This record gives sequence, C-alpha cells and structure tokens, in this order.
Amino acid sequence: MSIFPRKAKTNDESDIAQLKNNPDDYLLALDIGTEYVKALIAKKSRDNVRIVGVGKAHEAPTNIYAGAIADIQGVAKTCEEALIKAEEMAEVRAKEVVVGIAGELIKGNTTSIKYRRHDASKQITEEEMSRIIKRVQQKAGERARRELAIETNNPDVDVRLINSALVSLRIDGYKVSNPIGFKGKEVIVQIYTAYAPLVHISAIEKVCDELQLDLVTVAVEPFAVCRACLGDDVESSFSGIVMDIGGGTTDIAVVDDGGVDGTKMFSIGGRSFTHQIANSLGLSFEDAEKLKLLNEDPKMRPEIRKKLDAAIERNLDVWQSGVELALEEFDQVDTLPGQILLCGGGASLSHIPETLATGDWYQSLPFARRPIVRLIEIDDISGIVNETDRELDHTFVTAMGLLRVGIDTLIGVGGNNGIKAKLARLLKN
Repeated sequence: MSIFPRKAKTNDESDIAQLKNNPDDYLLALDIGTEYVKALIAKKSRDNVRIVGVGKAHEAPTNIYAGAIADIQGVAKTCEEALIKAEEMAEVRAKEVVVGIAGELIKGNTTSIKYRRHDASKQITEEEMSRIIKRVQQKAGERARRELAIETNNPDVDVRLINSALVSLRIDGYKVSNPIGFKGKEVIVQIYTAYAPLVHISAIEKVCDELQLDLVTVAVEPFAVCRACLGDDVESSFSGIVMDIGGGTTDIAVVDDGGVDGTKMFSIGGRSFTHQIANSLGLSFEDAEKLKLLNEDPKMRPEIRKKLDAAIERNLDVWQSGVELALEEFDQVDTLPGQILLCGGGASLSHIPETLATGDWYQSLPFARRPIVRLIEIDDISGIVNETDRELDHTFVTAMGLLRVGIDTLIGVGGNNGIKAKLARLLKN
C-alpha cells in the first residue's frame, strides 16, 4: 500500500467522477525533473491525445542528483503533490503512467549492423526483420554495459533497454522505407537504442509502487521530446536538434529525416546558473533563484544587472562547451540539422537561446550554416490537444512527449498499417 494515500473525495464526488470518467481510458505522464515534477493526465486516443489535467510541484534540493532519483520517498511525495492537482482538474485518477528518465548514465546511441542473408532470392519477412532487430539491440546493449562499467567502475553493472526506434534501412546499398518483401544479399540496419542502469529503473518503479500506479513504460526524456516533435505522423521527415534544458541536466537529441540518431546528456542545467549567481553576488540559493527569474525585469538596478549578467556569462561558457562536446559525439552524422529547438525550464533564461543563435560556437561542428534557434511552441506539437484552462508552454514539452511515448506503447504507432508501425511493434517485442 502507498505510504502517500491521495486525498479522497467524498462519496458523492467519487460517484459523479466515476460516471463521467473511467480511469482505464486515461494515461498519466510524470516528468520528474530536478526542480519540478510535472504531471499531465490525458484521454487515450489514437488520434488527438486530449490533456484534461495538469499538475506541478517543486522538488526538494536533495531529491534528484544529476537527473536521477536520489531520494525515493522525497520524489514520491513531490509526485503526489503534482498528481493531486492534475487529478482534481481532470476529475479522474489515472492508473497507468509513463515516466521520464534522464542523466549522464543514460546511454542513447544509434547502432548499425550489417546482416548477410543466406539466400538473396528470398523475400525479407517480418520474422527475419525481428531477428535482425534483436541482434542490433543485443550489440547496443553490450556497448552500453561496457561504457557504464567504465564510468561507474562496476564491471557487473546491470542495464535495461528503455527505448528503441528505427533510424534507417539499406538493402544492397539502397535505402528503403519498407524492407518487407524485398530481396537482396546485404541488409544494413541502424537502430536508436537507449539503456539505463537497473538501479535507476528500480527507483522509478518504486516511486510508482508508492503512488499505486501501473508503470506502462519508462522513456528517455530527450527521446520523448523527439516524439513530441514528430507527433502522430509516423512518416515524418522532421530533422532538428532538440535540447531539453532542465534544472540539473541538459539533454540533447539529434533527429534526421524522422529518425533519432542519438541522445546525449551532461550535468549542467539551470541550477548551475543559480549556484554561480549565488557565489558571485553573495546570495543564498533561494535568493539567487529569485534574481535569476527576474532576469528580464526592466526595472532591475543597473549595477545588479551588470553583476547578474557577468555571473550568467561565466556559467554560460561552461554550458556552451558541454553542448559542443555532446554534439561532437554524434560522429556518425555527416551534417548536423540546421535547426535547434529548445524546451525545459532552463531554456527560459534568455542568455541561452541568444548565445546559441549569435555565437560562433557552431563553426567547429559539422553544420552547413549557422543553425536557427528557437523555443518549441505548443503549436509545434501535433496530435496533442490541451483541453484545460491551464496555459502550457515549452516547459511542459517533455511531459507531452511522454504522453506520446505512452500512447505508442499502449496503442501502437500509427495503427496497424505502414512499415514504420510494423517495425515499431517489432522494436517493442
């Protein structure tokens, strides 16, 4: 039983809510961030996902470390606060939940495998593709274990597959969108996979258990943001770099022609800017955070503005170096996409998009030209409709992406037709 039982409605209120809403028809998304937990409740649908409940609660400073859960009971309590707000708005208690995961120990990479078929004259079947996909996932899992063993100094580290998505397929050198039915000798498959240490997954499972929620899936947060941008069009040709700048981490994903090339994360987010302001101006963390949020206030005294800008610029140089190093790791990409889309609370700090949009940092990376930089607008997210009176902005994009991943898992991508839908089912099996 949960140690955080949610506030019960009166009998009359519960009866009315049950008549109006069946909990099985709804899905909950929990974006567990360093600064805030965001909860969205949505009506399940293959077409437009309708958000009917929104909740948000502030995390305690010790709950999350480097994007991962550090205090299970503390995180569960914060999730409870956000969840109650969403439930009261939606007038329903959703039972199924999809939860986001982030942090430097999440390994999201695109893996290629070259598969030589015994009989080139036979048509490729779904069963054969399933075997190929499993080989790619196995290869990616071994790579993730090796990397995590080195980083954690634990040769026995246990990892679990979190997300998997098709990037590209080639048969005898020709790129194809539908391999089923093709003949050929050599199949080259690129698949994006994300693995996380089992200890991180276990912490999320424990939080869901405390909240009496059924965990549908765990999603790597930058992958979820990509799903939000791709929307319900399984044949999307969207290309871009998405950056989710949270309180503790910056999560980056590269998408090319509708396929996720990879995800990278580093432990510098909005909270590091607050620490820099606090140290530079001799303020408490709480007062520094308030000052940071007042950054756009035109009434700020000039001498305070000068000190604030100087502190932000010092941390901005370090953060920008993290972005460059992360993008350098996408060495399988010939040319990086020409647009950068930002979300997360850290993206609200105007210095960040301005630096990306005007600096010369991009010249050392494989961009064809200066990238266009902008915040992700809610209107960019197709297939998800906000039916509440709460205005949602770029800070809720990750939670909306989690809803999309959850719907993918429960219903299937794009219905029963189309090769991407069929391959998506194979990738989940």
